[in-house]
Amino acid sequence: MSVSYELRGAGMFFGPAEVLHGITLTFDQPQMVALTGPNGAGKSTLLNIMAGLRAGFTGRCLLNGRDIDQWPRKAFAREVALVPQSLKLDFPFTAEQVVLMGRTPYAGGLFESPEDWAAVARAMELTDTLEFRARDFRALSGGERQRVALARALAQEPRALLLDEPTTFLDLQHQLTIYELLRRLSREGLLVIAVTHDLNLAAAYSD
Repeated sequence: MSVSYELRGAGMFFGPAEVLHGITLTFDQPQMVALTGPNGAGKSTLLNIMAGLRAGFTGRCLLNGRDIDQWPRKAFAREVALVPQSLKLDFPFTAEQVVLMGRTPYAGGLFESPEDWAAVARAMELTDTLEFRARDFRALSGGERQRVALARALAQEPRALLLDEPTTFLDLQHQLTIYELLRRLSREGLLVIAVTHDLNLAAAYSD
């Protein structure tokens, strides 16, 4: 079963400034969508509304026909994963431990299950991060951290993946690799929505 997103007249004010106005969109099938626009256009705000992280917006945002603020958080996190533009941690977690955090929506006890570790291994293999699984996340380069953040989201095994500038810190090779992966995941049944400034990548890979 595919996931369905619907925005009905969604808008957002930051003080007197109207950042978004009357956004009406429907995503009701697995596909890869690029959200593009200039700085300050409201792309990240829109993504955060869809991720359930931005309160106080006008209009409605529905996931599978249900307003997102009515979803239990754990159930929502099994449907939707977000890859932020940057991920900062202040404690000495390894890359593998960060990816394991993506399994939180499935936690049912004190210890990780074999399914959790299998999902972590798959996600790190897909994102080419296994080689530094034991390294301190804080010591990784910006591009390496971004790939670990994507692995963490994939470990959630969501049906919708929201990404905010997922290739900002990546070299050209990894930019292409990540977008090829995202397009493949969308062909395999995942709804992928990515904010990007790169019109070439958007045109080459999105539906």
